[in-house]
Amino acid sequence: MNRLANETSPYLLQHAGNPVDWYPWGDEAFERARRENKPILLSVGYSACHWCHVMAHESFEDDATAELMNGLYINIKVDREERPDVDDIYMNAVQQFSGGHGGWPMTVFLLPDGRPFYGGTYYPLQPRYGMPSFQQVLAGVYDAYRNRRDQVEGAAAQVTGLLQRDRLGIGGTPSDLTADLLDAAYARMRENFDPRSGGFGGAPKFPNPMNLEFLLRTAARAGSQEALDHAMLTLVSMARGGIYDQLGGGFHRYSVDAVWLVPHFEKMLYDNAQLSRVYLHAFQQTGDPSFRTIACEIYDYVLREMTAPEGGFYSTTDADSEGEEGKFFVWSQAELQALLGDSPTGDDAAIAVEYWGVTPRGNFEGHSILFVPNDDAVAAERLNLSVEDLRARLAAIKDKLFAARTQRVPPGLDDKVLTAWNGMMLASLAEAARVLDRDDYRAAALRCAEFFDRAMRGDGSALRRTYKDGQARIEGFLEDYAGWIDGLLELYQTTFDRRWFAWARALADHALAVFRAEDGGFYDVGAGHEQLIARPRSLQDNATPSGASMFARCLIRLNAYTGVDAYAEAAQRTLALLTAALREYPQAFGEALNAVDMLVGGLAEVAVIGAPDAARALLDAARKPYRPNLITALAAADVDGDDNLIPLLSHRTARAGQPTVYVCRHFACQMPVTTPEALAALL
Repeated sequence: MNRLANETSPYLLQHAGNPVDWYPWGDEAFERARRENKPILLSVGYSACHWCHVMAHESFEDDATAELMNGLYINIKVDREERPDVDDIYMNAVQQFSGGHGGWPMTVFLLPDGRPFYGGTYYPLQPRYGMPSFQQVLAGVYDAYRNRRDQVEGAAAQVTGLLQRDRLGIGGTPSDLTADLLDAAYARMRENFDPRSGGFGGAPKFPNPMNLEFLLRTAARAGSQEALDHAMLTLVSMARGGIYDQLGGGFHRYSVDAVWLVPHFEKMLYDNAQLSRVYLHAFQQTGDPSFRTIACEIYDYVLREMTAPEGGFYSTTDADSEGEEGKFFVWSQAELQALLGDSPTGDDAAIAVEYWGVTPRGNFEGHSILFVPNDDAVAAERLNLSVEDLRARLAAIKDKLFAARTQRVPPGLDDKVLTAWNGMMLASLAEAARVLDRDDYRAAALRCAEFFDRAMRGDGSALRRTYKDGQARIEGFLEDYAGWIDGLLELYQTTFDRRWFAWARALADHALAVFRAEDGGFYDVGAGHEQLIARPRSLQDNATPSGASMFARCLIRLNAYTGVDAYAEAAQRTLALLTAALREYPQAFGEALNAVDMLVGGLAEVAVIGAPDAARALLDAARKPYRPNLITALAAADVDGDDNLIPLLSHRTARAGQPTVYVCRHFACQMPVTTPEALAALL
């Protein structure tokens, strides 16, 4: 076993038995590289990455390759999910080396001081597809390091200089954050919309939940039926596609095609946290129960398969099982016939084949990924059933197939708990609990928050990034603070337990102090964080929202609760820096656009005086419809003076002994009301 045996990351532990003399990221590896004057080979990946597994089996488990690596290099392995800061810096370097291309596994060659001088992604064991073998790369790079050091130093200096430059484009001022900006962003975004299958662009196709949320917000703000139609088409197509697990619920990471059929089969907590919330919002906006069904299936999947005993949520499940991608999820027609052919009705297999588009040839390497090619009405007509009978039969068939699938070898589970991703899941569950009246979702959200309260607090108001096997490790990044604050604010609005709001506000104050940049934006790492060759600053969304944009959205809401101008000013300044980018490249900035939508629309501040149970009808009137720019606060009894924690509740009293609601904007309030009908009219 190498040094990775002492780590907690499942990805690093997968490599603990390699013959490669791996180091985790840290001073020990760099000190040895300096002492022995050796270059560093940095390999970055994550546990659910298919090609990471391929390169590991081909090269890192190969004795001859490991001998070459150990002789020529100091080798460092990094889990990109644990260290997004390291991943961001060196991914940008690889993109500089390769003309904009990147991905995982990421392979970067560094000088002993950490500056990169060459890099790429996957390298095969043998030369193929026009790529050199990994051993050829190892030998060639080392030769350059030893014999052409001036060129190597020059390349490292050039790329490091680019990494240290501010990546911001031409910004603007808070006065540029207008409805016109949002309209221009939507107009540009829709140019890339796929009118056939929904989503943006062609293959490969990612869900982009931040952009789908922006479509829903655009429909609500501007009354755009087109934006709503685009969102609905995308959500329906995704839910019917192979990217969605038709039996177990939950979305795979992305589709390799443009029609959502063939996914990369890994499932990520962050995708399902964000998409469950988008489907919940689509249900609120349209009343279509199919969107509620998908949201609930995602929640049920997460609670069943991705929840730790302590209450947090696991990170990912792998694409592979038994060494084959997707093997756990696909079916053959013969398998369905064998499992369903002996049903009492005798035609369950025919229903499954018709409904899920199963064919003898299959649609994926001789097997079939289950998907829904036709509307229920069309499938029912072909099967000579009513829609109601079809759905009832399908429920029983799904149960039977799901039970059979549980007997297969499951994909690997990455059971570390990450703060940013848990914050997104907490926010979605807490919101669903109050929208759908689900006490089980409320209980799960509370268990998660209680666990984090016990295990993930650092010194003072600090947060930890990752937890596994009883150990909370790594200083939290901006995305961890933003994600967790968002979750706490949603949990407060579900429980009205003031301690969750107090924690959110303390975290925001701490984040403002340690992440703020000189120009008014935010860095991804805190001021006291380990010094790297550059201080990362991710401005655009990736698979997860930009930490700065999500934090801006949190600050806007905190300003509405507290009236603290510093919160709003910090949000406006960081969003204003993105003005030009929002107009030109809106698809990369969906979370920022959602924050700007909050600023443009303004928040409806709903202060309720009365016990939660007695005020239930009033709360439902405020929270059940889709109102993305609304916040709620509640005090069970009159607040006769100042409320120093939640000033929105200051000097609020009930009228005539009844639960009473104050609707305000910027702390200017309308006359209080006591009926759901009057509240709905005000909103």
